[in-house]
Order: sequence, then C-alpha cells, then structure tokens
Amino acid sequence: MHAFHYADGRLRCEDVDLSAVAEAHGTPTYVYSAGTILDHYQRLDAALGELDHLICYAAKANSNRAVLRLLAQGGAGFDIVSGGELYRVLAAGGEAARCTFAGVGKSPEEIDYALAEGVFSFNVESEAELEEINRIAAARDVRAPIALRVNPDVEASTHKYISTGTHENKFGIGIDVVMRVYEAASRMPHIRIRGLQMHIGSQITEARPFAEAIGKVAPLVRELKERYGLEFLSIGGGMGIVYKRALDSGTGKWWHDHGGEESAFSVQSYASAILPPLRSLGVRVLLEPGRFLVGNAGVLLTRVRYVKQAAAKKFVIVDAGMNDLIRPALYQSHHEIVPVTEPGERRPENVDVVGPVCESGDFFAQDRELPELREGELVALMSAGAYGFVMASNYNSRPFPAEVLVRGGRFAVVRERQTYADLVRGERDFV
Repeated sequence: MHAFHYADGRLRCEDVDLSAVAEAHGTPTYVYSAGTILDHYQRLDAALGELDHLICYAAKANSNRAVLRLLAQGGAGFDIVSGGELYRVLAAGGEAARCTFAGVGKSPEEIDYALAEGVFSFNVESEAELEEINRIAAARDVRAPIALRVNPDVEASTHKYISTGTHENKFGIGIDVVMRVYEAASRMPHIRIRGLQMHIGSQITEARPFAEAIGKVAPLVRELKERYGLEFLSIGGGMGIVYKRALDSGTGKWWHDHGGEESAFSVQSYASAILPPLRSLGVRVLLEPGRFLVGNAGVLLTRVRYVKQAAAKKFVIVDAGMNDLIRPALYQSHHEIVPVTEPGERRPENVDVVGPVCESGDFFAQDRELPELREGELVALMSAGAYGFVMASNYNSRPFPAEVLVRGGRFAVVRERQTYADLVRGERDFV
C-alpha cells in the first residue's frame, strides 16, 4: 500500500497535490509519504507480534533525518553500515542501544565510536574484523557485543549486485566454518557473543528463500544458544517491493500487478513462511528491512524540459538525471513514470525518458509506452523512496535535489536543495 493517487485530476501524496510541492520548492525534488512509511512498519510489526522481535530499519535505504526520526518515534531500531549512519540515527533521536552495526570494512574509528555510544551489536563479517573489535574493546576495557554474520549459501534470485547470501559474495562467514569462529570469539576476553546474523540479499520477491535460509541456520542457533547463551537471531532484510503497477481508472489509485515480473509478496505470506521455523528457537528475532518500509513511500518529482523527435525514436528530456536517481542506470531497474496531471485519453507513444547528464546511461526508461508527455509538464518517478537520494551524486556539478516529507495535508522541506556555492564549499586552491 502507498499514498500516491489521482484525485480531481491531480496526482497526490496523501492529501497534498504534488504540483503544489513543485511550485513551492522546484524540481527535481524527492517527496516522501510519512503515512506510508508508518503503515508499512506497523503492518510488519503486527504480523510478527507473536515473536519477541525488533525491527531494525536499514538506514542505507533512505537516511534522511526526518525519516529516521519518524521510525524512531514509531519504535524502530536501526541497521547501520557506517559511523556516519550511527551519527544520523543519534541526531534523529534514535538510540545506539537499538542499532546493529553491519558492513565488511568497519574502520577502527567507526568501531571505537560505536563502542563509545553503546551499540547493541556488531555484525562481524570476518575473523580479521573480530580480532580488530577485540583489540579496540580492550583499549576501552569493555566487552564488545557481537553477532557473526553467517553466509547460508542460499540463492535469492535477485540482481547480482544485491545478492549477498552465497559463497561468491563478499559478505559473511561460511556456514561450514562459522562455529569455529564462534569458538575463537568465546576465548577473546573483550568479546561478548550476543547473536547470529544473516542477510541473503535485497529486492527478493518471494518468501521461500527467507524460510530456506532460516531453516539452514536453525540448528546452528540452537547449538550456539546451548553453548554461549545466544540471545538473538537477525534474519536480515531484503523484502522486495512492487516497482511495476497499473492504474485503476475507476478509483484513480495504483494497484499492484502481482502477476508481473517484479511482483512482491504480502506481509502475511512473508510472516507465514518465516514464523514456523522461528517459533521454536527461543531467541529474540531481529529484522533489517529498508526498501520494504520506504521504497514505495517516495517519488522523484521532475519536470519535462524538452521533447525531441530524433530519426529513430522520441526522447522526453526531464530535469532529473542519473545523478539524482541512479537505479535505472546501475541496476537496469524499472520505475513507473506518471504525469502529475491525470492523462485521461491522451494517446500512448513509445519514448525514452532521459535526463540532462552527459552520459548515454542517463535514462529512466527506454522504449516505454507512456501517455503523451508535454514540455513543461510535471511527472513523478514512482517507487523512489529507497536507494534514491542516498545514492545521489554531484556528477556534472549538479546540485543535490530537495527532499520533502508529507503528513496528511501538510508538507515541508526536510533537506534543502543544494546551491552552486555548496558545490565548491570546502574546496581550496593549491598555493
């Protein structure tokens, strides 16, 4: 579910006309629905209600401080992958004691910072990292809480760049050697074994791989609980969302095409798949969703600059570029492209929707059938709430877009648009 729909011929986010956002704050601008984010969090939380659990939002999906604050106030913990993300969580009112710290290359400074703030657990990805954490904890005369990230060697059938649970990926410790590493950890005086963690990938659109991975690690959890008093199992994130959808002309609302290539499963089917193998473990369960909570809660609002008819095809050139939303160029991902003014009976045509960046890879759609789009018209790139702004860059010296949060009938800027002066701030001449 999400809160973007047509009403009175205009595309709205909750009760806000998106053209009003563009008029007030320009384009390109990311727009997020607070109601959608909270709805997704609350539905997932309720579906797992029979378990002792904590949902740790993966801050890398969308780390805007207002989004983090919204989830912290809703009761979420956080999955972080850098010292900067920990800083953001704390600035948003979150607690380090509800943060799991993941990532294969944590620096000594990041480890020390997280220990000082009292992080809930480090997700340890290698024996070398475990030794480094023990060394830094010794210097502070504390015991560092850890969970080893086990690689269960489960194929998640997702894009190769976001698959993380097989032996060919850089993440985690092999399931065949992880017990030996736990034994080594148990002998380290400044390590506290707290949990076991796994994460098999992102944008997974069926529940089966999650249940399969849990089934593979369940015997390990039982043994670790008996030997070391294991407190929790983190089953990671990776729940996919629907990027392809169609419009219900009767209601003006978007409905999910569950027969399509990128169909995702429901919260209920996810819970039904994972609850049976988790019930009997007797440990707390942590989840680390990111995209599922925020992906369909955001759009990138952009304006058509030019329409160009070339010899072979027609190009719709918008003011957003691959530097603002890189997913189509990087992952060949699909984002619906929707006119803010309801298209009605406009004739469909095949076009490429492209940006102004000086790269052939700067596109949002190729040979896509869309209603006729006109110069000056506002369009929304849907499902842009996750891995959108957080992956933006200043390539071509283009300022970062603004970010806006909507709650009901109100909206406000939660990150100002960069200026040209911001682009060179901090730079110095060589003298």
